[in-house]
Amino acid sequence: MPRFDFIAAYLLANRRNGTRYAGSAADLVARMDAHKAGRGSWFAAKYGCNLLVWYERFDKMESAQACEKRLKRWPRKWKIDLIESVNPSWDDLPLF
Repeated sequence: MPRFDFIAAYLLANRRNGTRYAGSAADLVARMDAHKAGRGSWFAAKYGCNLLVWYERFDKMESAQACEKRLKRWPRKWKIDLIESVNPSWDDLPLF
């Protein structure tokens, strides 16, 4: 059961400029543990998206889900620009 400790929208990638996955989570720490173990989502597991390259924290889950939906509609270039604005080397970001 989610703890609602770390509500966030996030982007995963398999490598720099590679396949990306947009998601939202009530507990990003637990969700990343699931992604790293290949249990986070079938898409992320299939394409090896397990690098956390961008995230934004929110106070409410509804806000994180709205952000995820916006990200999914964005063109590829916008997502790449967003990632590179905070993480130019596409590192696997720490959560704390």
